[in-house]
Amino acid sequence: MTDNAARSELHTVRDYLRYAVSRFNGADLFFGHGSDNAWDEAVYLTLHTLHLPLDRLEPFLDARLLPHERESLLDIYRRRCEERLPAAYLTHEAWLGEHRFYVDERVIVPRSFIAELLQEQLAPWIEDPWAIESALDLCTGSGCLAILTALAFPNAEVAAVDLSKDAISVAERNVADYHLHDRVSLIQSDAFANLQGKRFDLIISNPPYVDAESVATLPPEYLHEPEMALGSGDDGLDFTRIILREAKKHLTPQGLLIVEIGHNREVLEAAYPTLPFTWLDTTAGDEFVFLLHATDLPD
Repeated sequence: MTDNAARSELHTVRDYLRYAVSRFNGADLFFGHGSDNAWDEAVYLTLHTLHLPLDRLEPFLDARLLPHERESLLDIYRRRCEERLPAAYLTHEAWLGEHRFYVDERVIVPRSFIAELLQEQLAPWIEDPWAIESALDLCTGSGCLAILTALAFPNAEVAAVDLSKDAISVAERNVADYHLHDRVSLIQSDAFANLQGKRFDLIISNPPYVDAESVATLPPEYLHEPEMALGSGDDGLDFTRIILREAKKHLTPQGLLIVEIGHNREVLEAAYPTLPFTWLDTTAGDEFVFLLHATDLPD
């Protein structure tokens, strides 16, 4: 069915959802920026475009659409298929749990297992959330993890660091949205370069970790994201090596380091056989996020 036919034959939200799923599947889209299938993505884009609650589909399924609403839906479906833009770049929002963040193509689409760990205030590794007085989010991107860290640890001053000036601009918008300018400081820096003398009770990072082989075969959707936020050398560990080399100088004596590394657990453990990594449980398993104490790290 063409868009012209859709305009004349489709009338309800249910009709347009069916049409979107067919188009998405026919275009062989890749889903990995908030949803993992055509139906969920169609529901999200449809509800967002119609300014309807994202958690309320059923009451609206048989609602008839006005002409301008039909055009808006057909346009966003077309852009998703033809431009292969991730949904988050089309709507300028991404969600981590119940928290919404502004995003555009200046930053990677937020997706981090660290976010779900912060919802539990990193228990049991941190017994008293109020005892965390300083934290660092390295490679902050949109600022989402820095903001979640500030929300999880109410007594903490949080430094949000990124090399990209564009990313810092996006993060500034999100920090303002959450009214956290008094507790979240945005710093443009190449890793720890502009953090001389600063120490933190907690360092978290979701750094670039895609290996060269995987970068070469990324689906088109990922090619819209900043390249520097994805690839990290042949084995995906270039930035993680910097973290492991420098982190101890920026941790308090009892400080914690928490880093997400994608599918690189085996490679990392082979590269650092003497480091006592603790692998944290997430909804996807215990292979993606490691924890180290300051005392575990090399001087």
